[in-house]
Amino acid sequence: MLFVLSPAKSLDYDTPLVTSRHTLPDFIDDAAELIAILKTRSPADIASLMRISDPLAALNVARYAAWSPRFCEENARQAVLAFNGDVYEGLNARALNEEQLDYLQRHLRILSGLYGVLRPLDLMQPYRLEMGTRLANARGKDLYAFWGERVTKALNAAIEEHAGQVLVNLASEEYFKAVRPGKLKVPVITPVFEEWKNGAYKIISFHAKLARGLMMRYAVDHNLAHAEALKGFGSEGYAYDEQASSDQVWRFRRRNGS
Repeated sequence: MLFVLSPAKSLDYDTPLVTSRHTLPDFIDDAAELIAILKTRSPADIASLMRISDPLAALNVARYAAWSPRFCEENARQAVLAFNGDVYEGLNARALNEEQLDYLQRHLRILSGLYGVLRPLDLMQPYRLEMGTRLANARGKDLYAFWGERVTKALNAAIEEHAGQVLVNLASEEYFKAVRPGKLKVPVITPVFEEWKNGAYKIISFHAKLARGLMMRYAVDHNLAHAEALKGFGSEGYAYDEQASSDQVWRFRRRNGS
């Protein structure tokens, strides 16, 4: 099976790396095309486009200016070790050994507004560009138009390479909209993580993001090869709810969320 995750807004380029192994992104030329557009924008433009603060806009304008089509250990680090949000806290890739990193490299792809699709060990230069950003480009009005079917084709290639039978969608709705499920060569399963609150089960964003990373870590720790085994996921009190689930949406629920 193949998993997909969203990237994180927060980045970590300071913590010592646990491996020197790396690969290169498949869509460097496409990323360079987007960077060329972003380099024409002022900090005020970026702040307005991305709805971010002026200091954060200035930081990212500097990142775009420094971005290079040449990736090396001096200007980039492995994607799974660079992203630093809630999902990646749950995954905790910095604690993985080389064999576990091999599993991630085979079974995980990270969707990205700038890079399209990243393998975990692909080198990545720092950036901010969310998939939902309405950045006009030669291919259309936004990044969904820019990436077109490229993301789907890349996922199909990964599925074929490792003889995958299913795609497990652990990405957010914003990012999975870049995928065309009808053109995937395998069915899609989307795990949903819910908390009991005020008399009903609800998705709480922070907890759901953490749980996505925890499920990916569960697959790594147990070297899972088949999606059915994911139903045994029970980290942090979650349990698979068969009655509330369907073939496409698997619900994991807990009552002790805080």
